[in-house]
Amino acid sequence: MSPSFDCSTSTGEFEQMVCKDPALAALDVQLADTFARALAKASDKATLHATERGWIKGRDECWKADDKPACVREAYIERIVDLRIQHGLVTIPSAVEFRCDDNSKPFTATFYNDEPRAAVLTWGSDQAIVPAAPSASGARYAADGVEFWEHQGKASVDFFGNKLSCTPAA
Repeated sequence: MSPSFDCSTSTGEFEQMVCKDPALAALDVQLADTFARALAKASDKATLHATERGWIKGRDECWKADDKPACVREAYIERIVDLRIQHGLVTIPSAVEFRCDDNSKPFTATFYNDEPRAAVLTWGSDQAIVPAAPSASGARYAADGVEFWEHQGKASVDFFGNKLSCTPAA
């Protein structure tokens, strides 16, 4: 699969990475489609274009990551999910409330099952969009600094170093 841009004229490290990786190229095509759909619905197209340029700069910060392809993959998934939510391109499922051992702030998870699958994790006023990750059992979502793993009615959460043990609220 080819990405949404012309690989023969691309010079950036991460664009070349996308050109060489079929899975990243597929995410790029999906992002281009999602962006076009968001742009069609946006009332402020200039701001949407500006946030896209900001996203590209953020994606290009993956040069600092230990696992650059994983970082780029996470960036694409987070952007796709964010655009879908912000521009009404997806039905927003109900958030699942959790009771955690550190109950100082509420913790919720909203699961998006459209591809690419992701969860929006909210702890107090902090939020992260986290892609689905491989798991031998249970449901796992992980990105740099954040992990949510639910198995047999219990969830372990690492939210940027804050480790929580949680169960779904009744």
